[in-house]
Order: sequence, then C-alpha cells, then structure tokens
Amino acid sequence: MRTTAVRRSALAASAAALALLVTACGGSGDSDSGKGDEGKADSSAAPAAKALTAAELEKAALVQADVKDGKVVTKVPATDDLSADKVKADDEACQPLANLQVAVPVGSPAATVKRSWTGEAKKPAEGTDPAEALLAGLDVDKVLVTLASYEDGGAEQVMKDVDAAVEKCAKGFTSTAAGEKIEFLKVAKTEGPKGADESVEITVTMAADEGVEAPVKIVVARTGATVTGFSAINFGAIAAGEEAPFPAQISDAQLAKLG
Repeated sequence: MRTTAVRRSALAASAAALALLVTACGGSGDSDSGKGDEGKADSSAAPAAKALTAAELEKAALVQADVKDGKVVTKVPATDDLSADKVKADDEACQPLANLQVAVPVGSPAATVKRSWTGEAKKPAEGTDPAEALLAGLDVDKVLVTLASYEDGGAEQVMKDVDAAVEKCAKGFTSTAAGEKIEFLKVAKTEGPKGADESVEITVTMAADEGVEAPVKIVVARTGATVTGFSAINFGAIAAGEEAPFPAQISDAQLAKLG
C-alpha cells in the first residue's frame, strides 16, 4: 500500500474511532500502582444473584497491578463515558449493540464502574519505510471496560437482549452517539471467554470514510448479577484492512477478579 493511501486510510480509521468514542485515552486520568463456556449454567433455572454496589464494583474492577502490560485508567474521561441518553439506535432492537460499542451499559443497571486500557505501541525498526512506520504506530489495542450490576434478574435479561440484537441486526444498523451518525454494515458473534456464567464475543463492522471498514470487537460476559462489557479497537489493523483479535488478556484479568 502506498504511503498516501496508508495515511488516508489511517485518518479515516481515526475519524471512525472518534465517532465511536472508543479512544481508551492512553494518557488521561490516573492509574493504580480463553474462550469459554457458552453458558455454564442455565440462567433461567438459577435464582437471581445479588446486585453488587458501586463500591463493590469498584473493588472488582481492573487496576494497573492486574495487567502485565499497557496502561489501566481508573478515572475515565468524559469523552469515554457517554450517558445512555446520548446513544440511540434507529431500530430499537439494535439498541443493546449501539450501547455496547460505545461502552454504555445495556438496560437499567443498579450500579456501574468503568475502566480503560491501552496496550503498548510497537516501535518500528530504524530505517523502516514511512508507511510501515505509520501503521506500526497505530497498531495499539484500546479497550473500554464497563461493569454493571443488575437487580431482579436484570443481568440475565441483558444477555438475552444482546443475543436477540445480534440476530436481528446481523445485516447492519445505524445509530447516533453524542450527535454522530454511525453506520454499521454487519454484526457477527462467536463464543466468548471463559470465566463467566455466560459470555459472547461480537464483531460490529462500521462503515468509515473512503470505503474503509472499521471492525469493533465487543465482549459481553455475565458473572452472577454483573455484566461486563469490553469494547476494543485497533487503528493500525483498520488502516491495514485487517481485523485485530480481541485482547483476551484484558477480559481474562477482569473476569478473574469477578469470579
């Protein structure tokens, strides 16, 4: 790919990411010094678990010591902390997906806590072609993590609503987030990570400028009455026309604390 094409794609991908507001901040705020059982248990048969308080969620949320690399931000800035009233899907059935891709909890949680994680940038070797160096600098995984607790079986209902949204909106949908119109071309799901009562991994592919497709990886996992949403993006992969795998080390670390 020629340098100008790479730069154009990278800028389009960056604009897409801004529209998504999935920027995971890297330097803002402060930081503290596997694929799984697709429904280990029948959620409809088990009694509803107790909803965690905000203080309990805070204790269970990721801190810097929980990850091997990258940076955990414990005070997520406003740009990464949209309220539910700022997100609207054109089709109500797709609302859970519209929320999850910008790290907004689904439904009406009793309490929420949010984190962001940014991986380490890969440094290109000396003398690397400028186009390749640009891609290398963008090749950073960014994840927003949202923990939400629910009362009266609400967490189980969230998982059902998410599953229904994936089926209903598989061929795409549109939504508005913080005034930005976003078009999604397709939605697909696969098995989620281990360590939760229920989990699913979802890829929502956004239409970006100049024909660039921007895939956003979402993982949704229920642990008792808590639903954890992970929304991940990698600018470098988008600019290169590739699909980056979800950084499983982050979901593994977070679910281990909840378990």
